Amino acid sequence: MRKSSCTVVAAVAVWILCAAGAEAAEPGAPVLLGKVTATECIEGDGVIIISAAGDGTGSFTTLCRGGAHDGQTVT
Repeated sequence: MRKSSCTVVAAVAVWILCAAGAEAAEPGAPVLLGKVTATECIEGDGVIIISAAGDGTGSFTTLCRGGAHDGQTVT
């Protein structure tokens, strides 16, 4: 039985997002407090990273990566 290409793409996207979340949760990584809007993140040359929090039962963490607001929570 073949998997649809959408299923494969979704699986790869989840894997990438989880890997980014694990990197963000690395012990000893500096924690930057503060919140920015999605617009501020993008205008500051950042990329919005959404990753599953905990066991993935519906809670997500949204961070700005790169640019002027690197590491800040996106609201």
